[in-house]
Amino acid sequence: MTDFAGKTFWLVGASEGLGRALAQQLSAKGAHLVLSARNGARLATLAATLPNARVLILDVTDTAAVEAAAKSIGPIDGLIYNAGAYVPMSTKDWNKEAALTLADVNFMGALRVLGAILPGFVARNAGDITLVGSLAGYRGLPKAIGYGASKAAIVSLAETMRHDLKDTDVTVRLVNPGFIKTRLTDKNTFKMPMLMTPDQAAGHVVRAMSKRRFRTDFPRPFSWVLRVVQYMPDWVVYRGK
Repeated sequence: MTDFAGKTFWLVGASEGLGRALAQQLSAKGAHLVLSARNGARLATLAATLPNARVLILDVTDTAAVEAAAKSIGPIDGLIYNAGAYVPMSTKDWNKEAALTLADVNFMGALRVLGAILPGFVARNAGDITLVGSLAGYRGLPKAIGYGASKAAIVSLAETMRHDLKDTDVTVRLVNPGFIKTRLTDKNTFKMPMLMTPDQAAGHVVRAMSKRRFRTDFPRPFSWVLRVVQYMPDWVVYRGK
């Protein structure tokens, strides 16, 4: 996808942070947007500032609602799945409801939305899919119960889809951000290396969407560090344990 002008994208997870900044940057490039999230008021204030945007309130944990939403918007050129939930959680402090919610929003929600949209893309042999993962999906990290596992699932999902659709004109890409300054990361009490603003992160995503390249990890060199950790032997990662 190299030309955004006049193309219609369904941006799921548009009300806050990265999604909100992404909507603004895509709109500035002439894209038409369907903006989804649960917070209708926040979506409305965003849509009011954009020339070609409409609001579609959506809870991605509701299968029937996702299917109805997909039918209501009609054919689209691209899908961006950015819906995300985050709660820092140690295994010692397991919150079963929070862990299930993280998995349901971050991963199962993506399956619901893709299940409603992908068949149309395949039938038309055209479409652009961007899945927002996380650098946290590359290796199990401390206090990431629910979140890290759900993002690892997104990484695996995107990799499988890229394999299966490589001989089609349906583009699948994965973007893995590091830390972004949002209301979600405000929950963290530790220092977050190379913390980005939502605008900075959105710029990375838009640039990634302008190419057919599959994977984009950012920011560098922080992403390189985590990829190195991914391939370290377990005895090094868990030494002393």
